[in-house]
Amino acid sequence: MSFGPRHTECGQDRPLVGRSSELASLEAVAAHVWSGRSYVVQIEGPAGMGKSALLNSWCRRDQRFRVLWARCRPLEREFAFGAVRQLFKPVIESLTEADRAALPEGTEAAALRVLEDSARTDTSATGPHSMATALDGLDGLALHLSDRQPLLLAIDNLQWIDTPSLRWLVRLVMRADTRPVLVAVINRTGEFRKPDPLFAELVRPAHCHKIALEPLDVPSVRQLAQQVWGVEESDASFSAACHAATGGHPLYLCALLHHAQLAGVKPTAEFRDRIRTVTLSTLNREVMHRLSQGSREAVELTHALAVLGDRKPAQLLAAYCGSGEAVVRAAAADLWSLGLLRSGGDPCFVHRVVRDTVLATMSPEERGQGHARAAHVSHLAGRPDEEVAAHLLAAGPVEGAWAVPVLRRAADEALHRGAPEVAVTYLRSALGQPLRAAERGQVLLQLGVAAGHYDADLALSYVTSALEVLTEKTARRDALGVLAYCLLFSQRPRGVLSSVDRLIAELCGETENSGADRELVLRMQALRSWMEYERPAARISGPSASVSVDGLVGRTPGERQLLAIHAFHSLKAALPAPYVAELVDRACVNLPVFSHDLFPLHYFVAQTLFYLDELDRVERFGRQLIQGAEDKGMELLDSSLTVLQAALAWQGGNVTQALVTAQAAVGRSPATGTRPYATTLDIIRINAFLEQGHLDAAEQVVLSRSPKEPQEAAWERPLFLMSLAALRTSQGDPRTGLALLRECGHHLDAAGTVSPAICPWRSRAAAAHLALGDGPAAHALIEQELDLARQSRIPRALGVALHAAGRAAEGARRLDLLNEAVSVLTATPARLELARTLCDLGVALLRRGDKSGAREALQHGLELATACGAGTLATRLRSHLHEAGGRVARPGGNLLTPGEERVSTLAVQGYSNKQIAELLVVSLRTVETHLTGAYRKLGIAGRHHLAAAMAGARTPPGTSEPANPAHGHLGTRG
Repeated sequence: MSFGPRHTECGQDRPLVGRSSELASLEAVAAHVWSGRSYVVQIEGPAGMGKSALLNSWCRRDQRFRVLWARCRPLEREFAFGAVRQLFKPVIESLTEADRAALPEGTEAAALRVLEDSARTDTSATGPHSMATALDGLDGLALHLSDRQPLLLAIDNLQWIDTPSLRWLVRLVMRADTRPVLVAVINRTGEFRKPDPLFAELVRPAHCHKIALEPLDVPSVRQLAQQVWGVEESDASFSAACHAATGGHPLYLCALLHHAQLAGVKPTAEFRDRIRTVTLSTLNREVMHRLSQGSREAVELTHALAVLGDRKPAQLLAAYCGSGEAVVRAAAADLWSLGLLRSGGDPCFVHRVVRDTVLATMSPEERGQGHARAAHVSHLAGRPDEEVAAHLLAAGPVEGAWAVPVLRRAADEALHRGAPEVAVTYLRSALGQPLRAAERGQVLLQLGVAAGHYDADLALSYVTSALEVLTEKTARRDALGVLAYCLLFSQRPRGVLSSVDRLIAELCGETENSGADRELVLRMQALRSWMEYERPAARISGPSASVSVDGLVGRTPGERQLLAIHAFHSLKAALPAPYVAELVDRACVNLPVFSHDLFPLHYFVAQTLFYLDELDRVERFGRQLIQGAEDKGMELLDSSLTVLQAALAWQGGNVTQALVTAQAAVGRSPATGTRPYATTLDIIRINAFLEQGHLDAAEQVVLSRSPKEPQEAAWERPLFLMSLAALRTSQGDPRTGLALLRECGHHLDAAGTVSPAICPWRSRAAAAHLALGDGPAAHALIEQELDLARQSRIPRALGVALHAAGRAAEGARRLDLLNEAVSVLTATPARLELARTLCDLGVALLRRGDKSGAREALQHGLELATACGAGTLATRLRSHLHEAGGRVARPGGNLLTPGEERVSTLAVQGYSNKQIAELLVVSLRTVETHLTGAYRKLGIAGRHHLAAAMAGARTPPGTSEPANPAHGHLGTRG
């Protein structure tokens, strides 16, 4: 830094010397990126070491990249996607009509949700999840730009970046993969106050090159002196003295040399003794000395700039200083002449050191008062709410009723952009402002909603506090739904939730005894009924909330909630499917979009439709949920919808897609809080690995589970036990498998769940009994499941029970039952169940000597198993088909790599290359490379020959037939 009067942009006014090796490192990184790989370069060092100057200089030399800049500031740390907006807003604003037409469909609209200043733009994005849609838009924009020209994203002062922007940068580096994208970050050493896992991931050595700037050496000091004085040679001893005085620190050197030049010093030996030591304290004294030479108005302007920040308009600075704009301009000219401000544009300090020095002259009380004043004048000037809120965060409580609405609006905008943790920060500050009791309850409820996007346990504490002070009926109704939503996702031990149980019991009693309005009563009955279903171990004392639904037609949210809950209760009690479906239809009348306050209406509608096997309807319903939550950025809801996608794939027999979706969900760590339905994802992965014959991979899933995981999960736990039983049986331990299935049945019985549509544990246990030679016990369990399946009238459940009965029967009875099972399952989406049944039917026909019938059944089963990606079953079918004299393509051994196998399987199932890339979270180029390799190894010309070649050449690992292969039903929660 120089304290002279002529400055332009930071990092461009200081001569760059002694950085040839660092520039060479940047060139090497650029060459790596130009080869087609995303990369990160980190430039770090103390303040004033020339980090920004280095990157600026290199960018001016290398014109190959399109450079987008963002400079992070301390006051903007809580701006939602503040750095991302700096990077891309100029790009969006400069797009021509031709540029917009060239963007991938939906990219601009999705990205605008994050980039618009008001954060209120209606988007047409229809991506899989609300926040994911906006982030996909940013990804698409960045990758599109990189396709046209290598892209450099430069982020200065990374230590002050907002968390959502940092999270997106990490995501982009992972997704860019083989794209020419370079992320260059500049950060001061020692600025991160605590370890930040996002920062650590961004600068992970695997994809990041670090450049740590060191002080300049004596030859570089000599070169700098020559540039400052404009001479060809300078004295070596003079340069050595300058180096000794400053330690080679570029900032101190520039200040020292400029000061010496003003004092008439020349870079010769005779002046070397006049060089004085310059350190940060010296610079601070120099700043203070110069300030002392300025007017009172100039000093006030420095305080305004230190608090408000650089580049603020003159009218705002004038309002802060309590003077006119002409006075501010005169004071700015005074400070420029003193070398403390840059020239041109709105006032800006020449370096961060000046701002730090000015702030150091202010006491904590003065700084707090300054931010309070800045917040007020910014509010009156119509500045953005997030800018006003940033000052309020630094000021603490302020006078006046205007602050809380500003903070609440800023929180709404942060939620809209998909940064709920930022919204929580604003709302916590609002709680610290003077509040009336009713207003406090509203803020607490808003806090619960915001925290409920990503951390149910945190949200739970806010909502319970809100319910204790809220008195307005509508607000209490809303709070009840949010409370139920939080309880669903809460990871707290049940003992910790006892206070919540007491609160719900009190609310129930209060509602039932106070003659409250009908809708509030219905909402309370729904919550109580849901609590008794969800957490039977914590039933509310007093009479059970038995509610008649005969007179309910779904006119109000309360009626629809009760109808949806009763529908699921009826389903798990194995009542006839038409009756259950009629209840769901009534619950879906005028179904509103998803919101926290309507929970658990949508949850039970989706669950019931899922187990009724109406998968198309569930998928449509899921899309409605996505669209309804499009502008809410609910991370927990997004995660649960991802689990629903994986469960739908599994229920439809698509093993590969179910595994890919589940693996991708597990691989994406939640931003904050805990991931919902982690156990369900493990269940899907275990079952899918078993279907592919990967027993070791399934065992790794079991071993990776935390021993501290709560065991009270009413619906995930039994299904996990059933999957674990299948794994143990496949490993040759049917006794352990049977014990696990008995425990599974115990959990379901305790919850009142008897329907085999939810968990067909009896047919699984029957197979284990048969393997152990206990026929009577097996037949008793099969008869129970058959009776319940016929009672429920759900075709999949009946088909599974008939299949189990056929396996246990002998002679003609076996064929009759298996044929009936095939007939029933053919009309359902249960393709994998049908393939298993066809396998057993083919074997039974083969044993009866009907090779023709056996071949037909086995060939059909093989086609289904191959399309599903069920490798173990396909191998077994292929073996039996060969035994029946069918034409079986000669196995080609393990021709394909795991990557080629995954990509080829998805291609067989009809996915485009782009869709495969999105599912596997890899680049399009990677997909194309894997497909090309597969075509070559299989000896085919292209995709249209792939299905047949895969059916003949796939020989999955682990070809031994499991004693009880994984099968059954799996939903988002059992």
